[in-house]
Amino acid sequence: MEDEVEPGNAADAPVRKIIHVDMDAFYASVEQRDNPALRGKPVAVGGSSRRGVVAAASYEARKFGVRSAMPSITAKRQCPDLIFVPPRFEAYREVSHQIRAIFRDYADEVEPLSLDEAYLDVSADRMGLGSATATARLIRQRIYDETGLTASAGVSYNKFIAKLASDQNKPDGITIIPPRKGAAFVQMLSIRRFHGIGPVTAAKMEGLGVFSGADLAEKDGLWLATHFGNSAEWLFNLARGIDHRRVKSNRPLKSLGGERTFFNDLISDTEIREALAHVCTVVWDRAAKKGARGRTVTLKLRYADFQTITRAKSTPAPILDGSSLLAAGEAILDPLLPTAQGIRLLGVTLSKFEGEEDEEDEVAAPADLLSLI
Repeated sequence: MEDEVEPGNAADAPVRKIIHVDMDAFYASVEQRDNPALRGKPVAVGGSSRRGVVAAASYEARKFGVRSAMPSITAKRQCPDLIFVPPRFEAYREVSHQIRAIFRDYADEVEPLSLDEAYLDVSADRMGLGSATATARLIRQRIYDETGLTASAGVSYNKFIAKLASDQNKPDGITIIPPRKGAAFVQMLSIRRFHGIGPVTAAKMEGLGVFSGADLAEKDGLWLATHFGNSAEWLFNLARGIDHRRVKSNRPLKSLGGERTFFNDLISDTEIREALAHVCTVVWDRAAKKGARGRTVTLKLRYADFQTITRAKSTPAPILDGSSLLAAGEAILDPLLPTAQGIRLLGVTLSKFEGEEDEEDEVAAPADLLSLI
């Protein structure tokens, strides 16, 4: 979109120009780049064993319905020619560092979400390129020239829409959503596309007749508060393309955890408790290295039939050692035992760290007062 420079109605209104960059099938693309024999073929990064799970899938594999987090045995059934390769996280981290170095040439604020995606605030136009769109195009070109990989980008006036936009024309695409089109763009999408609305909440919405952003926009604050409590204001704003969050380079640690998938399902109470102790040890080691002291412990269990549940417990004071973390985990686990079926995955997450405060929304001009991206 070329008509992106349009004077705002308020000369002194704060203008944010946000880019969300998302690498295309990142892990699988790195494997195809480094091994020419894999190019053009359906590739899954992950274990091929009976207990394996797909960590990432190439676009050739996605055509067969192969997706991340899918059991490997299911993926192979859907795509008999699927090629499994073991993950190489050091290689992915190295490429991620290259990409982030590129980001820092163009943006004062870079907020990584994972190894393969990040928000960039390019409102300052550090390189004098004239627009956020030109900046996004140059960043994508540099990523390709320096890593041999493609990236998709969303360019908009806030984080929520920029992230939605980056997924709109994948792979190797760019989508620009200016303020005057923000609400309409959001309202044409399925609520299952909304970042932050998980499958459970989406199913609840659909049960209430809300299938799209447009359906959500028809609901008033009272209706939303009745059905979604404290999330009402957040949902009300999203449906109208409103998101005042800043891009923050130093994102506070929100949680840390670990999980383990077992080759054979765990059946007895003893072996499940032993697995919990092992995972808690790993999580506490990570917490200790970061000096993180959290108050909320979340236990995740995936059963043999792939049903997954999570249960959380908060303590009055921060957890100060590994034995206290294990005790909190056991307090959550106890009511779930004995189990009628085996456990194939067990995870523990620690959150609500010392000093963590709820992020306050900042005051920003309405979308129709901002200059176009």
